[in-house]
Amino acid sequence: MLRADLKPMVIKEAYMSYILPFAYQQKYLQELGDLLQNKGYTFFNLDNNQLEDEYYGNQVKVLNEELDQYFLPYVQQKLFPKNFDMYGFHRFSKRIRKSFKLEVNGFSYPFKVESVDVFFCPFGIAFLTMRTELTSKEKELSDVLNFMNYMRVAEPKLKEEKGATIVTTEGKSYENGHTFLFDYLCPDIKDYIIDNQKLRGYFGSLPYFEDERMFVTGFLFSGDNEELDPTSLYRMGHLDGRDPQGKPYLSTTNKDYIDRFYQEHIHDRWAPYTYTVTTEHAHIKVSRNPIEESERQLSQYMGTHYYNLILHYFYRVMLLRLSFEYSDLEWNKDEDYIRDLIELITIFSSRYYFGEVSARTEGKELSKIFLRTFHIDDLYAEVKGTLHELYQNQENIAAERQNQLLFMLTVFTVISGIVGMNLVIEDWKGQTGWSAIQNYNFMEWITLLTAAVGILLSISLFVVTIVRWLRLKIIKKLHKHF
Repeated sequence: MLRADLKPMVIKEAYMSYILPFAYQQKYLQELGDLLQNKGYTFFNLDNNQLEDEYYGNQVKVLNEELDQYFLPYVQQKLFPKNFDMYGFHRFSKRIRKSFKLEVNGFSYPFKVESVDVFFCPFGIAFLTMRTELTSKEKELSDVLNFMNYMRVAEPKLKEEKGATIVTTEGKSYENGHTFLFDYLCPDIKDYIIDNQKLRGYFGSLPYFEDERMFVTGFLFSGDNEELDPTSLYRMGHLDGRDPQGKPYLSTTNKDYIDRFYQEHIHDRWAPYTYTVTTEHAHIKVSRNPIEESERQLSQYMGTHYYNLILHYFYRVMLLRLSFEYSDLEWNKDEDYIRDLIELITIFSSRYYFGEVSARTEGKELSKIFLRTFHIDDLYAEVKGTLHELYQNQENIAAERQNQLLFMLTVFTVISGIVGMNLVIEDWKGQTGWSAIQNYNFMEWITLLTAAVGILLSISLFVVTIVRWLRLKIIKKLHKHF
C-alpha cells in the first residue's frame, strides 16, 4: 500500500552488502584460486593481520583475533582454513573502492563499492559479496531502502523490478546486478559458473533457489533524535522504499501484522538505541548512536556477524539443494545417483552442519534468529527424512538384486543338475567348426547355451564392478574439498 504520510527518517551513513549465491565447477577449484590471486584477489587468512582494514572502508577494522575467538573451534577450522587445500570455506577478497551511480524512476543514488568477496564453499556452492556505501551526506530512509531494493535485483523479471540502471564513471551502463557483477566487477569467474541448460537466466545455476535477487545486509546510522518505531523497522525488513511514482511505500495496512512481525523478526537487545531486523531476504542493523561510539558494532557487522550469516545462508542453500535433488530423482534409473545423494547428505550433516557455532551470547542469539528465519531446522528435518527414505530404497534395491542373483543361480543349478555337471560336448575337445553346431542334439544345445550365458553374465558382472569402482574413485577425487 502507498503511504504518503509515513514519517521521514534521516539516515546519516549506510553500509550495505549484497550476497549472490551461485554454483561453480568444483573440479576447477584450484584453477579458480590461482586465477583470482593472479587478478589481484587475496586469499583470506587469519594469520595475515594486514587484511584487517583492507576491505571494509571508512577506516573500519575487523580484528582477526575476534574472528578467531567468536566461533567454536570445530567451526573456526571450516570457516578459516589456513591454506587452499584444507576443507572448508575459501574466501578471496579484492579491494575496489570505485564510485558508481544507480538511476531509477527519476532518482539518482551515488554509491561506492568498497570491495568484493568470493567464497568457494563445499559441494560446489559459492557466494559473491559486494560491499557498498551510499556516498551522499544525508539520506532519507525511503531512498536508502529504494536503493537497496533495486540494487539487489540480479535479473529483473517483474514490472516493479525493472527500470534501474547502474552507471560507472567510464560511462558504461548495466541494467541489472548480475551483469554489473559478472561483466564489470568480477568477470574472471563468469566462465566457471555452472549453467543448467534446461533453465534460462542466471539462477539456472541454482534451480532450487527462491528468486533472482540477492540477499542484503546493512548497517544504518540514523539521526540521534530519530524514533526507531515498529513501522520503520518493518519497512527495513521488507525493503519498502518508494513506489514507481516516487512516494514512500509500505507493504501492509494492518498494524497488528506489523506488531507480529516485530515479535518474530526484531532483535532488540540494545533497544531503544540499536535494533536488528532479519527476514528471508534482508538482515539490517540500525542504530541511533553516533558513529564514533559504534565502531565495535560496525566491525562486528563486517566481521563476526557476516561470517555467521554466510554459514547459515550456506545451510539454507545446501538444504534446498538436497531437497531439490531428492525431488528430481528417477527411482528406476538413478541408483548410483541415490548412493551419491546419501553420501552427500551424510558428509554435509557430519562435517558442516553444526547446531552451535558460537560461544558468545550474542552469537548464539544471532544464530537462533538465522535458524528460525531461514527455516533451517525444518529443512534439515526434511533432509533427514529424505536420508531415511534413501536408505530404505537402497535396502530394497539390494534385496531385489540379491533375489535376482539367487534366481539366476537357482536356474543354472537346476539346468546343470538336469544335464549333468560333467557333461562335455565332444566337439569342444578339439578344433571345432561352426558347422558342427547345426548337428547338435537338444541336450548339447542346452549345454552350449548354459555355458555361453554363464560366461557372458560373469564378464558383465566383472565389467560393472570395475566401472562402479572407477566411478567412485573419480567422485571421491572430485569431492576432495568436502
